[in-house]
Amino acid sequence: MGDPKKTRKSYQTPSHPWNKERIDEEKILLREFGLKNKKEIWKMEAVLRTTKGRAKLLSKTLGDQSRKEEVELLQRLKKLGILKTDQILSDVLGLQLKDILERRLQTQVYKKMLANSMKQARQFITHGHVLVNDKKITSPAFLVSVNEEATITFVDNSSLSDPEHPERVAAKKEEIVEVTAEAPKEKKEVKEVKETKSDKKPSKKKETTPKKSEEKVVKSKEEPKEEPKEEPKVEETKEVKVEKEEKTETPKEELTEKEE
Repeated sequence: MGDPKKTRKSYQTPSHPWNKERIDEEKILLREFGLKNKKEIWKMEAVLRTTKGRAKLLSKTLGDQSRKEEVELLQRLKKLGILKTDQILSDVLGLQLKDILERRLQTQVYKKMLANSMKQARQFITHGHVLVNDKKITSPAFLVSVNEEATITFVDNSSLSDPEHPERVAAKKEEIVEVTAEAPKEKKEVKEVKETKSDKKPSKKKETTPKKSEEKVVKSKEEPKEEPKEEPKVEETKEVKVEKEEKTETPKEELTEKEE
């Protein structure tokens, strides 16, 4: 049977393991694209590194063979959807890691709203529920070409092939919510202007209301001052009545003394 083929790593680990900027970027990519570990990032970096290195060599060399290889490289990248139809060889050097990660089967399944999240899309692929061009593919890192995007479907025997499956219905609801959430900015600005106007009106009322309350408080303070003035008048009238009664009693006493 011959010697077995020696498997080699298809990626390179970073030269410095404790670079904070690189670690933060890798954490963001892991969350955004639902990757299992950092090895998947390093594999896509290796693909990007080889394509850029190939483009640098072809840009330096001249000849018929280099032109043929240049055309083949551009056709392959345009077929995968990494480059647009109008771009040239110099645009290959401006590619980023996200441009390649977006062409993975996992991200394409999520963008077609066949799954509720990136992790669920990975689960459907690894469990053998997804077909690409009538072929079952269980690798989430499979790079999908532009022509194969329309052929991404579920296996006929899978329960997910039913459009009324609860997971697919939930994905459609999320799509509707995202469309409604992307309202035009102009409407939001109009609403903000109306809110600012409505906020100004009650502020004026609040300024006027404390004045009325202050006037009421002043009146209430002035009213109790008049009450103590009335009390001495009442006492004086009582004293006058007592004096009158005494005066009326005195002549009666004098008459009785005279008669005696």
